[in-house]
Amino acid sequence: MQGQCVKFYDRHILPHVINCACATKPIRKQREKIIPLAHGDVVEIGIGSGHNLPYYNQDNITKLIGIDPDEYVWKKAAPNRAQFHRPLERIGLSGESIPLPDACADTVVVTYSLCTIPHPVKALKEMRRLLKPNAKILFCEHGQAPDTHIHKWQNRIDPLWRRIAGGCHSGRNIPSLLKDAGLRIETMEEMYVPGPKILSYNYWGQAC
Repeated sequence: MQGQCVKFYDRHILPHVINCACATKPIRKQREKIIPLAHGDVVEIGIGSGHNLPYYNQDNITKLIGIDPDEYVWKKAAPNRAQFHRPLERIGLSGESIPLPDACADTVVVTYSLCTIPHPVKALKEMRRLLKPNAKILFCEHGQAPDTHIHKWQNRIDPLWRRIAGGCHSGRNIPSLLKDAGLRIETMEEMYVPGPKILSYNYWGQAC
């Protein structure tokens, strides 16, 4: 019975909770800062239900390939997909192993996904592999807070938070993950956005 309850929660409740959380006004504002910079052949890691699609400057996009393992969540992207008028496809896999050739992307986009990907450094190395010369990774993620007491609470809640939030880690060190993957951070901004402090410290910028 407990297993059935967990399965019901994961399939029918959790996607709605995450979908709502990823569509709050502060998160939409963060997307507005980074997504319009994408251009050319774009690969988006963790495309989910298509929250980023309204923010792409479609005049600058040749095609978009979304990487995401959840078919159920992808179906919820239908309204946003209907407004996206460039070639768009989804590969139903996680970001750690992407069946695309080397140097195929002008832009790789990852937003609010590094918190959940089981092996984020491996995924970031895959993103680096996809970059054409002079291409960029555009990232926007929540992660480790700079305040010691907030970070301690992130560590305390993390085991429970991962269970109820689909594997999301509350305080991953985003700059360290990027550097561990061999990426160079070209620009990065960081701050608390409105919301609970243990979940609202954001990092965003460009890496290559």
